[in-house]
Amino acid sequence: MSAQIIQANETPFKTVSIDPVTLEVIENALRNARVEMDATLVRTAMSPGIREQGDAFPLIADSKGRMIVGQFGSYIGPFLDGFDGSIEEGDMILLSDPYSVGGAISHSNDWLVLLPVFKDGRLLAYTSMFGHQSDIGGKVPGSMPIDATSIFQEGVRIPPVKIWKQGVYNEDLIKLVMHQTRTPDWCKADLNALIASCRVAARRVIEMADRFGDDVYASATDLLLDRNHRAMQQLIETSIGEERVSFQDYVCDDGLGYGPYKIKCTMWRENGRVILDFDGTDPQSDASINFFLNENMMKMFFGIYMIMVFDPQILFNDGFYDLIDVRIPEGSLLKPKFPAALSGRTHALGRLFDILGGLLGQKSPEFLNAAGFSSSPHLFYAGTDKTGKWFQLFQIGFGGIPGRPMGDGPDGHSLWPGFTNVPNEFLERYFPLRIERYETVPDSGGPGLHRGGNGISMVYRFLEPGVIAIHDDRWFVPPWGVNGGEPGARAKKILVKADGSETVVGNKLEDLRVEAGDRLHFITWGGGGWGDPLERDPALLAKELTQGLVSVSGALRYGVVLIGGVVDTKATDALRATMRAARPAELPTFNYGPDIDTLRANCLAETGLPPPRQPVWHTASRAAS
Repeated sequence: MSAQIIQANETPFKTVSIDPVTLEVIENALRNARVEMDATLVRTAMSPGIREQGDAFPLIADSKGRMIVGQFGSYIGPFLDGFDGSIEEGDMILLSDPYSVGGAISHSNDWLVLLPVFKDGRLLAYTSMFGHQSDIGGKVPGSMPIDATSIFQEGVRIPPVKIWKQGVYNEDLIKLVMHQTRTPDWCKADLNALIASCRVAARRVIEMADRFGDDVYASATDLLLDRNHRAMQQLIETSIGEERVSFQDYVCDDGLGYGPYKIKCTMWRENGRVILDFDGTDPQSDASINFFLNENMMKMFFGIYMIMVFDPQILFNDGFYDLIDVRIPEGSLLKPKFPAALSGRTHALGRLFDILGGLLGQKSPEFLNAAGFSSSPHLFYAGTDKTGKWFQLFQIGFGGIPGRPMGDGPDGHSLWPGFTNVPNEFLERYFPLRIERYETVPDSGGPGLHRGGNGISMVYRFLEPGVIAIHDDRWFVPPWGVNGGEPGARAKKILVKADGSETVVGNKLEDLRVEAGDRLHFITWGGGGWGDPLERDPALLAKELTQGLVSVSGALRYGVVLIGGVVDTKATDALRATMRAARPAELPTFNYGPDIDTLRANCLAETGLPPPRQPVWHTASRAAS
């Protein structure tokens, strides 16, 4: 089945020649329209996840659904292929169910709006925006139960439906959907913001076509796609070899006590195309850490990584998709079978970027990043305050970004470039809590010539009784270092009760009861280091000591002796000579830290938590164990 496009004017667009200046103007106008979509969204949305953190992703596509500008492209094609209905002028589509669109979106909290743009009776373009809704019902506040065993426990699932049909708004449908959420005001405002963003972009597309002509606009989008195709083809030929290379990494646990879960990918070039084969990835989890990875989305991830590493000036779009073949085994962690739970998929999603770095860097280690993209830490806090008013927080935290060829990894930075933190003043104004500390964790970044970014520590003091949930990773398997760099520190969460007693709590948990006066130390991982730590400038470490980024003992890991904040040059030279003599002459390309068995043996002593148990791949076997 596929969508039926109904047009009053079915005359195809003509291919016309375009001068470079006109193409440049149209390209930048499209870029600006994309930025305007974001601006419209944050000025209209209400939830802190979208308004403050920017957890939403815009797209402008051509009439075939191919993304021309955007951040999370690739989903319109799979949607059109799987939509058993018509697309007409005046329609607007809403959807959130990953299984109904082949994983084009990856969990039900992401509501996607798709607007077909018609001009003079012809389909000219699509505009789209999706954003993370703070609550869509289900068994827990926030609708992302880490212990879910089915997608039916994760809130309302919206198949592709028309919220506008030939210009008529389906108000009853929206009432039904909003009836499922604990935060209907936020959800309705955020949905309207998604709609407004799509309409703004549609107006800009029509203005461009009015100015230059429909055929010129359509031809320009074809040229932008073709230019991207040529650029990516050259990058593939120069950066990807025909010899197969493999890399694997792990999601630490599933929140039910089992782990780690392996994600493995093998890459090679064949007949001018890149093959990304995930054979060897572990089977799907009984819990919600599954990531229903759409093949086109993986192509997009690969393209973003290639462009950002090798040529950031390239306009990212969907033009290169036919150059990549993605193979994902059915029933695996990345292609779970319905109705597997999906709400905790961010850990596998983040880990894919670490795996891409490990794959692409094997041929060109000078371009290799360490690990540290890794995850997207979440905190949920919900309850009823003294006035009887319901409160509900969903916040995304940040870890350390990995050390890179061009320098240190940023401290406590988002995985996604467009994300920002929620200001502490906002949190304290709208939620019953106080932020007592918000600071980097010294020495948590992996040592290297280029240091891994430090993690951060946020200390929340809760002012009202309620429940919290935590979704984080990299607490068991550390972020690895590269080119001689060392692994970063692992994540940790500590609950300090009002009476002063302390408990290390899990990095994936639900329904943890807190009382007024309790404090949560939310500590994220550090990025892996890049390059030989003994080559780092000692003066830089002395400066970082005053900045609180490293400690005196931490500087010793670089072979640097600091006395009173000043480098002891003689002692440093001696220490570095001793450290060099004690290690292999050739440093490893990858430093993973201890192996899995050693991590298990030392887990309780090092993390305060028992190690995850070896996964059992069938529910019946797991229950018996």
